[in-house]
Amino acid sequence: MSATIWISELRVDYESVTAVNGLNLEIGPGEIYGLVGPNGAGKTSTFNVLATLLEPTYGEVRLCGFDIKEKPEEARRHFGHMPDLAPVPTDLRVWEFLDLFAGAYGIPLSERKQRIEECLELVSLKEKAKAYCKTLSRGMTQRVVFAKVLLHRPRILLLDEPASGMDPPSRVALRNVLQHLAKSGVTTLISSHILTELTGFCTKIGIFHQGQLLDQGAPREIIQRMGKQEDGRTISISLLEQSPTLITWLIERSLIENLEESNLILTFRFYGSPEEQSELLREIVRREFPVRSFQEHEASIEDILMDLHQRRNDA
Repeated sequence: MSATIWISELRVDYESVTAVNGLNLEIGPGEIYGLVGPNGAGKTSTFNVLATLLEPTYGEVRLCGFDIKEKPEEARRHFGHMPDLAPVPTDLRVWEFLDLFAGAYGIPLSERKQRIEECLELVSLKEKAKAYCKTLSRGMTQRVVFAKVLLHRPRILLLDEPASGMDPPSRVALRNVLQHLAKSGVTTLISSHILTELTGFCTKIGIFHQGQLLDQGAPREIIQRMGKQEDGRTISISLLEQSPTLITWLIERSLIENLEESNLILTFRFYGSPEEQSELLREIVRREFPVRSFQEHEASIEDILMDLHQRRNDA
């Protein structure tokens, strides 16, 4: 199956600053690919190149098989681009704004009304069709822009921070629409600072840092590879009642450090192997300590990005 989005050795320079450095990426039909990274990582520059708004320094990009340099018009017919905080004319009603772009997309006049209604239904704004855009909240405005992006039934969605300003129900609706479209083969490339939501519905995540793709894969795979804690694992034990005996016993264990207690929860760093961690749990159960739960805290995508941010500041 050929890639819907294909990028080879993409580089973007702004005078002496390199925003994107040798990006290679393939995204197939029906994938929801989350591009995550700290501010200044090069995400928006990448989106602008894909949307044919920025000419790369060099590299090759193909959307639905069309080279964006050689056949930009053909490529544009197949994608919908939603930049962060896209402007919306305040003096137009919602349906007028969408009708304007429906005409620009070449949607026949006889089909526009129905298509506008369908897109407003998808973003749960059908009741706002006659409202002026200036009366909408920021989150509603984002949803109207998303409806505009969907008008011409694109095969690729390029969404740069689409959930910015949306309330939780709106973000859930956005996720549901993207998953629905993915079933019909629509490919989505999305960036967002709401990382917990990206990891919840993206089929793949790419970690972007200083213009380079450090790793990519299913969210769980990324966490396992990049979130390995070489300096031990954080474990918490929730107690049914105070247990000074357990605390003393844990302190005496050579593989445990930095034990803290707060509100019947013990937290510590464990420096043993997975087998030794399993043995620790078995011994706690065997000794019948008043334990309610035993949990290892895995790294998250947020943890990985914070670590990258710290390394950039330390460099």
